Amino acid sequence: MKRWIAFWNILAKDFRTYYLKPPNISWGLIFPLAWTGMFFIKSGKGLESISSILPGVIALSILFGTTSLLAVTVTFEKKNRSFERLLLAPIPLELLMLAKTSGAILFGVVNAFVPILMAVFLIDLGHVDWLVFVPAVFLISVASTFLGLFIAVAVSEVFEAQTFSNFFRFPMIFLCGLFFPISTLPVFLKPLSYALPLTYGADMLHGAIHGGNMFSVPIDMAILAAFCAGLFMVSLGNIRRRWIA
Repeated sequence: MKRWIAFWNILAKDFRTYYLKPPNISWGLIFPLAWTGMFFIKSGKGLESISSILPGVIALSILFGTTSLLAVTVTFEKKNRSFERLLLAPIPLELLMLAKTSGAILFGVVNAFVPILMAVFLIDLGHVDWLVFVPAVFLISVASTFLGLFIAVAVSEVFEAQTFSNFFRFPMIFLCGLFFPISTLPVFLKPLSYALPLTYGADMLHGAIHGGNMFSVPIDMAILAAFCAGLFMVSLGNIRRRWIA
């Protein structure tokens, strides 16, 4: 019971200290809103094009929101040595880091529905397979959050984390099938596309919104789950080696 009390206290503290501050609200919620509006306006092909770009906009909203939040919470606390006090909490390191990342996962899920709320006034979303869409949003949020955690524990400064994040984020825009099929990429880039977790999350979203999956849903979910577990375990290893040892 003490472990879960500590878990919720850490999560609540992060929401009060970081997530509900104006800069993170603007980056985590207003930015996806502006991003979505830009894509919808620039599509220039009428309302029917919104359905085609919606999966990509949703995935980017999740990716940018979660990775940016982790760059602040984890890197800032390590720099100010407040993370060391968290290590005294009566919970294992695994549960501690889940508490530190749960808020970003929730923000990622919220970000995903910003484009949906905008699109619902423009197009009919009755055809969306919500049984696939919701797990896809959750798994993309978890994978993006753990990618942000992996980046945050590898650097010392917040600006370094943001810069390092862009090293992963911007290539994903073009390589993960968000706005155009991976089949149109040059042959030498396709292996890199399949090595990125967002490829499989985007595949699930495309299938849920307008069909046309590259892989079956169970395969996409299994690969995304493997990415989540791998990123989390590598991040924990880095924390033990760099911050605890």
